[in-house]
Amino acid sequence: MTDVALGAAPRRTAWPVILWAALLLGTLALGMNHHLLSWAAEYPKSWVLPVAQEITAFSKAIIKYISPVTRALSAALQVPLDFAIGLFAKGFAIGSGEGAVSLPRLSWVGILAAVTLMGHALGGRRTALVAFFCFFYLALFGQWDRAMLTLALVAVCVPVGVVLGLVIGIAAYRNLKFDIYVVRPLLDLMQTIPAFAYIIPTLFLFGFTPVTPLIATVAFAMPPMVRATTLALHRVPTEIQELGRMTGCTRPQMLWRILLPSAKPTLMVGVNQVIMLTLNMVIIASMVGADGLGYDVLFALRGQKIGEGLEAGLAITALAIALDRLSQAAAESKVDHYRPGLPFHRRHPYLVTGIAVLVATTLLGRVLPFFAGVPETMTVTTAPMWDALVRWININFFDYFDAVRTVLLLHVLNPVKAALLALPWVGAVLIVAYAGWRLRDRNLALLCGTLIAFIAAVGMWDKAMTTVYLCAISAAISCLIGIPLGVFATRSDWFDRVQRVAVDTLQTLPSFVYLIPVVMLFRVGDVTALIAIVAFAVTPAIRYTIHGIRQVPPHLIEAAVATGCTKRQILWRVQLPLALPEIMLGINQTILFALAMLVITALVGTRDLGQEVYIALTKVDTGRGIVAGLCVAFLGIVADRLLRAWADRFRRRLGISPGADIG
Repeated sequence: MTDVALGAAPRRTAWPVILWAALLLGTLALGMNHHLLSWAAEYPKSWVLPVAQEITAFSKAIIKYISPVTRALSAALQVPLDFAIGLFAKGFAIGSGEGAVSLPRLSWVGILAAVTLMGHALGGRRTALVAFFCFFYLALFGQWDRAMLTLALVAVCVPVGVVLGLVIGIAAYRNLKFDIYVVRPLLDLMQTIPAFAYIIPTLFLFGFTPVTPLIATVAFAMPPMVRATTLALHRVPTEIQELGRMTGCTRPQMLWRILLPSAKPTLMVGVNQVIMLTLNMVIIASMVGADGLGYDVLFALRGQKIGEGLEAGLAITALAIALDRLSQAAAESKVDHYRPGLPFHRRHPYLVTGIAVLVATTLLGRVLPFFAGVPETMTVTTAPMWDALVRWININFFDYFDAVRTVLLLHVLNPVKAALLALPWVGAVLIVAYAGWRLRDRNLALLCGTLIAFIAAVGMWDKAMTTVYLCAISAAISCLIGIPLGVFATRSDWFDRVQRVAVDTLQTLPSFVYLIPVVMLFRVGDVTALIAIVAFAVTPAIRYTIHGIRQVPPHLIEAAVATGCTKRQILWRVQLPLALPEIMLGINQTILFALAMLVITALVGTRDLGQEVYIALTKVDTGRGIVAGLCVAFLGIVADRLLRAWADRFRRRLGISPGADIG
């Protein structure tokens, strides 16, 4: 007889629990008694690696060799940028002196009509109305000229980002090793590095030129297009590929005539993400010379001009909503006007009409000022109203807001911050590495332990712990708010419709816009950062919770009903356990959103890694900025890998394929 009966569950060992307890108790004891092993509790300054200084020195050494390349690239990109700015915002001047000829920019009436026609062509009446009202808002509130400067930057960045992303994605699809060992790690790093960190090396290489924000924006916005391209090409049905081979398609023909057209819907999702990230970057890009609405928001935030900042921020939001709806409609559009033998204007009626309207209204602008620019008499402003509202709120409710701020600082933020700052670095490295080993394998343990040890080795431990404390509290509050809201949305149709509108709006708001109302109520500091991060990071928790619960197979719910379960029992015993892997992925995304927003909140006085990146930007210190950005990225990668491993492990326990991922 064997010790374990046939078919019985394998005996569980107590060693994992003992090791966990030993690690946690040892770390706690060392944290409370730093003098026992001072080198393990606080990383010795003599051990700090001069990585930042070496990167800065290397950058300065090679700049003279690569400056011809950067100048050539800058000159090449300056041409389309100047053309876009002239087309949308400033017009063109041909020649010089008395013989100079000026050509006007596109008429605002023509652009308004063109985007409305585009909306109707792609998505019907509803999309047309959304596009019209969003662009009309820009004209009505006097933001048209500034918005067109922003649109010009978007009009150049998006095609460049889409083309580069498409090329890299196709290469990754063609070569699996290139995808696994180069593209995926690089994308993981690029999508977790804070936006500020993109600007520092770009600024060092290109200086304060109009092209600098363009290059930084393309680098920041391109990764989703790469992921969308590889995902879309891998998802093309095998039957379609076999059909292409049977018809004798060459490899280029298979790509351009079979794979890419079949993958269009997913590719357009990538284009949508590039547009959104480009608009999210325009405010940060304004720090290095990008003009337009982003500069207006940044200027208002620095001067605490709440009214002007809100108007500019809402203008960016209106532009983002219009472009988001148009790109989503393009992804879903199945309208095809092509018929063999039809003339061009019959095959493309909306395109021909739009061009005709643009040309006609622009020519009318030469004789009728109404068409040339938005008349000041038709514009309104709400800035004085918002400023008055802020003054009234501060006069009447300042004590209440200050009390909330004080309670959060004294009873939540400061204790957690003190505990994390006292955390021994050796204990943190061992705990994270052991978590990776228990959740997956020693490769994950080595990766997580090495990345956390790197943060200590470059002397960023205290800054990183400040980042972790704000990110952890913000993500926890976001999940405590977002998960219940997601559950409620699956049980109430009217609330689902309301939250969908609210979440869509929150996701189109640029990150800087979240700071404006919070600063006016809570001033600068960690509480302001906390509230802004929660508002920004709550949306993934809501969406993934809804997705997870709705993905539960209906037959399991029917079985629970047949056994007499109540609605509450079905939720707690069937839906939530089965939806937990997706909810965990939502928590993962919430943490990554919190890290991304945390760097933005450096403008309101936080003292974390984001502040390091911001200081490096102001001093053009390449090494300092890159190292701080890498530390933020490594925190995000560790959180991402551990939570995904946890979700995959839970999926296996439920009998679900770990590869059944979303997003």
